[in-house]
Amino acid sequence: MAKFRKKPVVIEAVQFDPDNWAATEGVEIIRLEYGGAVARIKTLEGTMLAQPGDWIIRGVKGELYPCKPDIFDATYEPKGGDR
Repeated sequence: MAKFRKKPVVIEAVQFDPDNWAATEGVEIIRLEYGGAVARIKTLEGTMLAQPGDWIIRGVKGELYPCKPDIFDATYEPKGGDR
């Protein structure tokens, strides 16, 4: 297989905190009966869930999707002065 490098792209992202969340179109907060909450996110691939601490990313076409913290940290870095 040939090798490819991901193009550098600047994205917007916010870490999901159900106790401090501003309304975001396409993201619905679901409060669980046993405590806690999840975010239901409408993505291009269908509905996905985000747990507290997951990142919610806005992609290059404006689409939203969740990303686990370890994958986010391995893939993204602050754009200088951010975070």
